[in-house]
Amino acid sequence: MATLLQHRLDPSSRLVRLMLAEYGIPVTLEDVSHWRRDKVLTDINPAAAVPVLKMDDFPPMIGLSAVVDLIEKHFAPEIVASLMPDDILARAEAFRLLDWVNIRFNDEVTRYVLEEKIAKRELKTGAPDPSALRAAKANLSEHMHYFAYLLATRRWLAGEELTLADFALAAHLSALDYLGDVPWPEHEEVKFWFARVKSRPAFRSLLGDRVVGMPPSASYADLDF
Repeated sequence: MATLLQHRLDPSSRLVRLMLAEYGIPVTLEDVSHWRRDKVLTDINPAAAVPVLKMDDFPPMIGLSAVVDLIEKHFAPEIVASLMPDDILARAEAFRLLDWVNIRFNDEVTRYVLEEKIAKRELKTGAPDPSALRAAKANLSEHMHYFAYLLATRRWLAGEELTLADFALAAHLSALDYLGDVPWPEHEEVKFWFARVKSRPAFRSLLGDRVVGMPPSASYADLDF
């Protein structure tokens, strides 16, 4: 049995949930706040970072890389395609874009929005900083243009097959979309791609997520947005 320590709007946690669902691995979700450094989290990971995956027969897997590696190596089923291609060039492109999303996109867009709108709310440290949100919005536009450029010549983000890079970007955009921070009409190419990812069965549990006292945007759970 798997238990995932997560924050509902944390993109890395969302990526793991998508991966587990795609591979048909049941999981129990345990909500924690890495910003508040919940003790149940710091007892396992002093860095107070999510995700943390606990599974029978394994020690706790701490951090996105360790969790993804465990799932891919031990639980990738034969009934669906692996989320990491076997072909060396396709695999390299998937890893390149996985890093782009989880490092660059996170640092320039997602982290700003979540820290201003969620972390400050949980820590009760004041209102969001408009200048930080403006910077995130400008950076988001630049990234979306790049993703649109890729998707103009590919079926999926890294190529012709769905990969972990697609789920990574979908995890980030879904968190931003919950908060109403994705101007979809300005980015039709990415919107069409996101609609295809969003319609996969693996996405269903994410669309049911709710943050107490903070309802999602109108587009969040709408498959025909």
